[in-house]
Amino acid sequence: MHSTSRIIRIRRSPEHHGPPPATRRAVRAAAALAAGVLAVSLTACGGDDDGGGDDKGKGSGGTGTTVTLPKLDGQTLEVAAVWTGTEQENFKKVLAEFEKRTGAKVTFVPAQDPIINFLGSKIAGGAPPDVAMLPQPGAIKQAVEKNWAKPLGPEATKELAKNYSQGWQDIGKVDGKQYGVYYKAANKSLIWYNTQVFENAGASEPKTWDELLDTAQMVYDSGVTPFSVGGADGWTLTDWFENIYLSQAGPEKYDQLAKHEIKWTDPSVKEALTTLAEVWGKKDYVAGGPDGALQTEFPASVTQTFTGGDQPKAGMVYEGDFVQVNIGETEAEVGTDAKVFPFPAVGDTPPVVSGGDAAVILEDSEAAQALVTFLASPDAASIQAKLGGYLSPNKNVPASVYPNEVQRKIAEALIDAGDDFRFDMSDQAPQAFGGTPGKGEWKALQDFLKNPTDVAGAQAKLEADAAAAYGN
Repeated sequence: MHSTSRIIRIRRSPEHHGPPPATRRAVRAAAALAAGVLAVSLTACGGDDDGGGDDKGKGSGGTGTTVTLPKLDGQTLEVAAVWTGTEQENFKKVLAEFEKRTGAKVTFVPAQDPIINFLGSKIAGGAPPDVAMLPQPGAIKQAVEKNWAKPLGPEATKELAKNYSQGWQDIGKVDGKQYGVYYKAANKSLIWYNTQVFENAGASEPKTWDELLDTAQMVYDSGVTPFSVGGADGWTLTDWFENIYLSQAGPEKYDQLAKHEIKWTDPSVKEALTTLAEVWGKKDYVAGGPDGALQTEFPASVTQTFTGGDQPKAGMVYEGDFVQVNIGETEAEVGTDAKVFPFPAVGDTPPVVSGGDAAVILEDSEAAQALVTFLASPDAASIQAKLGGYLSPNKNVPASVYPNEVQRKIAEALIDAGDDFRFDMSDQAPQAFGGTPGKGEWKALQDFLKNPTDVAGAQAKLEADAAAAYGN
């Protein structure tokens, strides 16, 4: 989700105007991505924080002037996003570069989830932000349906076409018109681990789900709780489910469930939840047990895995490439103290799932169009890429600007996948089901984390909420 590529999962339903069904090439791309991430986790070294050497003629800080921007002296803009902490501060540096080049003044507006509700209140009050970073394709569609979103102009569209694969362009479209620029992507099929814990346990990186369970037992036997789960944030739980479901049920079923063409009471959902309970159902496998996990927000789920010496609160934490931002708040170094392996294969193929955040214009103006044009350029993305914890779907961002080998390989694999990716399932759903705290899928899976024995009850609740949100 928003703290937004990953099989990468995308194929969209017709109402989301996404790429066509995945081909066999998608499966090959998934396997290649998984293999690439696995290989780099074994070979990466920390401390390479200078951007990786030659920036291919880009200016200082990994930025260049590949895009021409208008002079906007005296004009002001507001940009809303749900980003907090380091992620927000790094994005503000991108906005500062836009200010420097154009003379405009840009204010960052912190938003709350669900952002559509937040924007609705701002619009009702007559003070919408000029640009919003929307973390779900479903949210873009809602913004268009409510007549909030404005289409991209020719300059932004041209910049997008120059720098993005067709698939990433298409998921920002509604009814054939371009509304969104996917500024940020995420690989949400990664498990990060504390290398000291693995060494003490004699554990190695697992490639299959059964091997993951064996690894968890070895970590547990060594005296460390295997998994940290950020259960206070429901989106982390949907990501757990989606990786298992994609690998176990396969891409076609995944696409059908994403569109609610099959029900959540389907046997394939029962199988995935039952598999998920093999981790969530062992209280000693989850830091703090279910109750503790439900009080742990995502950032803390990461930091508690990489603090406490060789006795952290957990040995592993599942989530996307953006975990690096939170690891950066500890003394652990990515590539040495903290390594990563692909989410293991539950079925025949390891899952690779993607999310992202798109810039959408709400108040059309020369300045707003110029900002979105800038965000579609490699100039903007290179600034944040260099700072770490960020992944761009922009194919013209040099891999060399990423701050370490782990991040470079993840970025290269995303770009190499081209159009063959699948998007986060919950982000494709209506926001009432897939993107609202305390409701829908988020709440149903939080309840399931608390009581993983009630598979049928979880399925019934998921189906009732999905039917209400999808209207079918």
